[in-house]
Amino acid sequence: MSHFFAYLSRMRFIQRWGLMHNVHAENIQEHSLQVSMIAHALAIIKNRLFGGRVNPERVAVLALYHDASEVITGDLPTPIKYFSPKIKEAYKDIERIANERLLKLLPPELQNDFRDIFFQVEADAAHWQLIKAADKISAYFKCLEEIKAGNQEFVQAKEMLHQSVLAFELPEVQYFMEKFERSVQLTLDELE
Repeated sequence: MSHFFAYLSRMRFIQRWGLMHNVHAENIQEHSLQVSMIAHALAIIKNRLFGGRVNPERVAVLALYHDASEVITGDLPTPIKYFSPKIKEAYKDIERIANERLLKLLPPELQNDFRDIFFQVEADAAHWQLIKAADKISAYFKCLEEIKAGNQEFVQAKEMLHQSVLAFELPEVQYFMEKFERSVQLTLDELE
């Protein structure tokens, strides 16, 4: 018997933004789906418009699992995670241990197929760059949604995340933001 998917099903219980008031709670399962969709789109944009040679489906799969270790570790708020280099390094070790534990939950005959999903390999460096950008875009979009709902708690996070997104300096990220950012701020009636 394998408990792998029983653990993954608990992603919906891990809440993000734990230090901040949220109008709409967000869990890591929802977040991972959004990151996967954005990363997939970034990969397509990179290939179609900017001469890239990444695998959009591979990007989407890696993004689906990018926060899976948090079913064991919980979601450590970003200000804590990056408070100091020592804490950042220690948290990376904790994530690695959690990913090892998740991998060992799989039947042995499937572990090799998931190993390079849970542990970054050099061949996926370009894929992970897109996932990291998608992760920041997803967080930025969450800030826009909270502010749109009247929650001023996210104003500073929005500014910091916007700068983080721009810092990627990837043409596919710039294109994505030009085409999709504004509509995230519209109401349903305005989308019609």
